Amino acid sequence: MTEDDLIAQIRDRIRGVPAERLLLGIGDDAAVWQPSRNNRSVVTTDALIEGVHFTRAAMTAHDVGHRALAANLSDIAAMGARPVLATIALGFPSQTDPGWLLAMYDGIAALAKPSRCAIAGGDLTRAPAITLAITVVGEVRSSNLKTRAGARPGDVIAVSGPLGGSRAGLLLALERPELAADPAFAELLAAYRTPKPRLAEGRWLAASRHVRAMMDLSDGLSTDLGRLCAASQVGARVETVPVHPAARRLAATTGDDAERWALDGGEDYELLLAVERRAFAHLARRFHGRFGRELLAVGRISAQSGVRRVDGVPIVPAGWDHLRDADT
Repeated sequence: MTEDDLIAQIRDRIRGVPAERLLLGIGDDAAVWQPSRNNRSVVTTDALIEGVHFTRAAMTAHDVGHRALAANLSDIAAMGARPVLATIALGFPSQTDPGWLLAMYDGIAALAKPSRCAIAGGDLTRAPAITLAITVVGEVRSSNLKTRAGARPGDVIAVSGPLGGSRAGLLLALERPELAADPAFAELLAAYRTPKPRLAEGRWLAASRHVRAMMDLSDGLSTDLGRLCAASQVGARVETVPVHPAARRLAATTGDDAERWALDGGEDYELLLAVERRAFAHLARRFHGRFGRELLAVGRISAQSGVRRVDGVPIVPAGWDHLRDADT
């Protein structure tokens, strides 16, 4: 298969992905799109490398494509934005099966369609390992834009869902295949292989003036909460760690520590936010009514720097670090 043949088949794979303001997409030297006059653009880039961020032993090609786009869309969600378009730079060894690559694009398209994210183009190149570098452009009203800065002492720290499911799913996929077949743990495998970026939740939360800061949980609560605090120049007191119920059940079976998965496992792609204290209960009720899920309180923002438990014990950041860790 030639490069032009592969590009043509990729174009077929993403046919039907919404492209409302994409004027020119795959096939030319660059894409052309019409930005909105009333919104700000937000841009994010993320890369997945075989042997570092994923292994084919743990997921299908379809899953790899889904997961790669989901990581970027989660960043867009954290800003309160909606995705507009994506470009994809794909590197792969010369012996890679083209069918595997096309199945990966099927996974990308399967998530891009409901997210209304156009696939505008990208690049193909040879590489020593499969490498996906995706850039997503999103849009958000200037009044709704959320960043990691803005949290204030007394704010409630909350997450958009329980944590640790992805790390538990990784364990199932790689180390406990006999348990992976148990339907009771299916949602853990899905949390790892096909995570759901909280796009609708992010836009809804960003519309509230009571949400003062927000970011996505990609590197673990122990690491990402420290980052939010650093950006806001505050500290945090963690009162409870919301562990995924199925992860807790798996840990009871395997003898692992489910709370550590929730603190350090990462790749849950939930949203971490700071909410004005007086508004939290009302916002949480409305969140549940809108999404059928709980907005879970974790603790409080404090004036004292550092992230600590209620007993004063520091929580050491032990989540993903790109300069320190190797993961699959």
